[in-house]
Order: sequence, then structure tokens, then C-alpha cells
Amino acid sequence: MLKYRFNSVGLLLLLLIAIVLPFYLADYWIHSLTVALYYVIMAVTWNLLGGYTGQFSLSHHTFAVIGSYTSALLIIRIGTPLWMGIVSSCIFNAFISLLLGILCLRMRGIYLALTTWAFAEIVKSYIRMDFQFTGGDRGLNTPLFFKTIDPLPYYYLFLAFAVITILIIAIIMRSRIGYYIRAIRNDELAAQAMGVNTVRWKVFSFMVASVLASMAGTLYGHFIGLVSPVLGEFSEMAFIIIFVVIGGMRSQAGPVVGTISVRFLAEVLRKWPEVRMVIFASVVILIMRFFNGGLIEFLRKVYQRIRHGKDGESVSVFQKME
Repeated sequence: MLKYRFNSVGLLLLLLIAIVLPFYLADYWIHSLTVALYYVIMAVTWNLLGGYTGQFSLSHHTFAVIGSYTSALLIIRIGTPLWMGIVSSCIFNAFISLLLGILCLRMRGIYLALTTWAFAEIVKSYIRMDFQFTGGDRGLNTPLFFKTIDPLPYYYLFLAFAVITILIIAIIMRSRIGYYIRAIRNDELAAQAMGVNTVRWKVFSFMVASVLASMAGTLYGHFIGLVSPVLGEFSEMAFIIIFVVIGGMRSQAGPVVGTISVRFLAEVLRKWPEVRMVIFASVVILIMRFFNGGLIEFLRKVYQRIRHGKDGESVSVFQKME
């Protein structure tokens, strides 16, 4: 109960800060926060797969790429309205994720990871090779969602979609489906023995996460005004996993805290790109050594220390925490 209360209070506090923060920031930082919100959506949805369901997919970022290209190609090649391009990209990704899920999700562990990685590489390679249709490495220019380069409306658009995404996943995880998903993660064979259709619910969580990721990628393309294979690089997938691990897997607030923290650190270290990954990797090692539940576990223990200080005395939150 304390865990859920801490997550809920933390997310509400972050939301209140996020609503008022842009009024005190320059356009550059609003733009950076908008990009961070895109990664929040990607991290939260991957956490549904890797954290809650135990599916270590390495193609999650690819569905954002497919979504952005589907919408862009429909608008550019056929002339469909922007809203129709966005809706069509979600429908197409639902179909692709269903097929991939049925094909791959009977596999487990490293086999699932390798299969999804292979799918991601196929999509990225095709986009780069088919210069006539997809624009190759040059990418495609796409219409802006709000017909303006002002980052403020995009910030609130991504903030709203991030909130919706978190709510959708929270509702799923607190429903009967959520119990099935946790049972699959904890012991898939035992879940099958208890009558849980493990393949059905793994495909379900895979589809939900993929469609939400495709929506995020589509909106991102219409925010930047360009879609390119860069979003399909494996480094994008690595960063998404880093965000979730640093923030804390299997928690609602963890991926949000991890993404915002790492993105802020990335901005601070922008002048030293050669050491950025070294620092990120070091942070991951330290967190996994001392707080394998991520930053959200650290913050929860700090909260507990403050709340349950012995004899009313001030207790240092940086003392030994087990």
C-alpha cells in the first residue's frame, strides 16, 4: 500500500511541477522537456513489457519508427489528412505487433531478445535502402502538428499523452489482467498450470505497449517535422532500457523519474559526449549494486526514513540504507 501511495503522490507532484514549469523556462529547455516526455512514454510502455510482463523486447523503439513513417508516407504519398495518418499508423502498428507477438512470444529470454532485435534491424535496414520510397538516410519532411515551431503547445500535447499512457497502464496493472501479467513474469509455467493463457496476455501487453509507442513516435515526427532512421538505431533502445533501469522497473513512477534524470544529465554533459555513456554506465552499475529497484527505491527509502525517524530525531537519509 505504501508503495502505491508513494508512486501516486510522486507522479502527482511531478505532474503539478510539469504543468507550471514551462512558464519559467526558455524555448530551448521547453523543447528539451518535450523530447524527454517522448522518452517518458517510450520508457513507461517498455516497462509494461520488460518490467511487468518479463518480455525483454529489443524492438520497442522500432514501433515508434514504423508509426512515424506510416503517418508521414500516407500524408506525403497519398495526401491523407494529418489526423488520418496518425490513426492509420496506430492501426497498422496494432496489426504488425499482433503478427510479431504471435510469432515471437512463445519464446523466452535471450531467444525473444534476439528475435525482436532481428526484426528491428530488418525495419531499419529497409528504411535506409529504399531511398525512393522512404527517403533513405535523408528521411522525410513531415507537416507539423500545430503548424508552428513554438515548442510550448507540443510540450502540453506530449504531457497529456504521457499522462494518458501512464493511466492506461495503471488501469491494466490494477485489473485482473495485471494479475495475469505478473503471474507470467514470476513463473510462466505455474501460470499456465493455473489456467492462465500466457501467450494471449503476453501478446496483449505487447500490442498495448507497441501501439502506444507508435503513437508517441508519430507525434514526435510531427513535432520535429522530420522522420529518419535515426530513431531506429539500437542506441535508442539502449537508452530506453537505461531510463527504466535507473528509474526502477516494475513501478509506475520509476521510468518517469529515470527518464527525466538521465535526460537532464545528458543536457548537462552535452559538451562532453565522449564521456556521457561512461557516466551513464557507471550510474547503472552503482544503482544496481546499492539500489536494484532504481532511483524510485532510493527515494522511497528516503521517504520512509524521514517518516519513521526514531525518537523524533533528524535522521540522515544518506546513512546506511538496506
